[in-house]
Amino acid sequence: MYQKIKRMLITLSIGLILGYLVIVVFAYVRQGKMLYFPMKEINETPKNIGLDFEEITLKTKDGINISAWYIPAENERGVLLFCHGNAGNISHRLDSIRIFHDLGLSVLIFDYRGYGKSEGSPTEKGTYVDAETAWDHLVNVKNVKPEKIIIFGRSLGSAVAAETALKHKAGALIIESGFTSVPALGSRFFPYLPVRLISRYHYSTIEKVGKIDIPKLFVHSPADEIIPFDHGLALYKKAKEPKEFLGITGGHNEGFLISGERYTDGLDAFITKHF
Repeated sequence: MYQKIKRMLITLSIGLILGYLVIVVFAYVRQGKMLYFPMKEINETPKNIGLDFEEITLKTKDGINISAWYIPAENERGVLLFCHGNAGNISHRLDSIRIFHDLGLSVLIFDYRGYGKSEGSPTEKGTYVDAETAWDHLVNVKNVKPEKIIIFGRSLGSAVAAETALKHKAGALIIESGFTSVPALGSRFFPYLPVRLISRYHYSTIEKVGKIDIPKLFVHSPADEIIPFDHGLALYKKAKEPKEFLGITGGHNEGFLISGERYTDGLDAFITKHF
């Protein structure tokens, strides 16, 4: 009887271990699908909210055509390079474009490879290259002075924005709803998996903000249900001066809208101070 129970326990243990390894392998292979949620269809354009815009196709250094919009502002205070989040495409950011335009900022917003009309498939390195291409367009084609550029990133885009700000001395950096790194965020959602060991994506903003010298504004909501508030605080604490923190209300995707004047006034004060 003892030997029979022992064999059953060994068989059960082996089954559980194999099952766990299958889950780990599945998570490793499917990471890209769990991180990126691109949409190809462009639902609306800035014309739908009464704004003139220029539709642009940019060629990256690795030969990918990426799609972008340039929305000029009259009497502009600066130009905002918009790095959006991990889902949808540029057509889902019209509310933000309107806010920035009303603040007197021209906007260049681009779709990462695989999003919207952009070719290819998203990768961490690819998103960095895409942002680099958009930066080059502003500086070398639009002839915008680097000190007049605000690099803005929301959610996943905050990591892309930080990488861009690390390479180029812009006028300012705004990180909204940012996370410290993908492994740190993944460990929060999947505590039973060895996320830090198997992660193929890093987007380690926490390693970059302490090396960026330009003025920085961190925006985050305590009610953010996707990226915990303590990630935003950790980035702020790690960052070099000059830096500021703007607390807003509401969830991850709608906090900037729900916060209303608290959000727009906070952005306006930061822009006025540094531009």
